[in-house]
Amino acid sequence: MANMHTISDLAQEFDLTTRAIRFYEDMGLLEPERSGPGGRNRVYSARDRTRLKLTLRAKRLGLSLTEAKDLIDMYDSPRDTVPQLKKFLVVLAEHRKQLESQLADLEATLDEVKTHEKETRSLLSKASKAVSAL
Repeated sequence: MANMHTISDLAQEFDLTTRAIRFYEDMGLLEPERSGPGGRNRVYSARDRTRLKLTLRAKRLGLSLTEAKDLIDMYDSPRDTVPQLKKFLVVLAEHRKQLESQLADLEATLDEVKTHEKETRSLLSKASKAVSAL
């Protein structure tokens, strides 16, 4: 049972709540075995642990859980890996474009904030000089 994990083991290892792990299970990303009375205890395999690790990596890349599941499921299948890799490249390219667009929006907003700061400092300086002249 060295390659078997409890929900608490995975929660601690990946710094997640057990609720988050159950959510990933509900999304079909994890498929633990059930044991104990009424099948109340979840037992996660090495495969589930790997799938959880890949899910968290996909989230960090900005993928949705559905996209993550699709990609992870592709790697589970014994088919040729070329279509899987091509699909992954398409998904990554889409997310890169989205992130670049968000970055451009943030840079434009930051430039606007800098302009307002400069204008406000100028107005503040003029107001301070006017008060000093009185």
